[in-house]
Amino acid sequence: MKNSIRIGMLTPSSNTVLEPVTCAMLADIPGVSVHFSRFRVTEIALSDRALHQFNLAPILEAAQLLADAQVDVIAWNGTSAGWLGFDADVQLCQQIEAITQIPATTSILALNEIFARQKIQRFGLVTPYLQEVQQQIIHNYRQAGWDCVAEQHLERQNNFSFSEVSAAEIGSMVRTVAAAQPQAITTFCTNLRAAPLVEALEQETGMAIYDTIAVVVWKCLQLTGVDPGLVKGWGRLFQQFL
Repeated sequence: MKNSIRIGMLTPSSNTVLEPVTCAMLADIPGVSVHFSRFRVTEIALSDRALHQFNLAPILEAAQLLADAQVDVIAWNGTSAGWLGFDADVQLCQQIEAITQIPATTSILALNEIFARQKIQRFGLVTPYLQEVQQQIIHNYRQAGWDCVAEQHLERQNNFSFSEVSAAEIGSMVRTVAAAQPQAITTFCTNLRAAPLVEALEQETGMAIYDTIAVVVWKCLQLTGVDPGLVKGWGRLFQQFL
């Protein structure tokens, strides 16, 4: 491992959760810093206007700004491939790597890798999204061989509003999904303040909970040669593959 590792994160412009949560996760790892670049995302829906926010050009421009900081990895810390289709993130990573020569990953690609490695077939889904978005996510996962056996969503569209969902509401949604006995649960939104609750909810439910902020941190550490096990207190994910 190098003396210093710089992790670059691509961030939705209206997101206020993932930056402080990511920094808190990495705070106790010497020599690792995290750096952010934003592009405009204000709503989550399936309208043309909402989908246009995830066109490649502005994301790649934000990635090039991170490359100026000589980061060691670039991650899209967002869940858009959940409804756009997983190939969207595969193509995004290919484009980022082509123009920056820096390894790239995303929250969804990391989550899907974990599902595959843990042989997860039945999962629970917790989001703040609209019904139409939730159903598209479930459809895409089913097409890939993963069955959502229970879900909870909040019928919200404004991306900023996701950050205002209370810990009590998140906990209630997780417990409701856990009652269906999935093999794992994902809290699926990087502007949902779920990651700080994961360790306690895992102990309460006995289930692995994979938060989409946590999974991309896990993958970035792997890609930069840092032991994810150094992250303590954020759930079993970081100890799972030791």
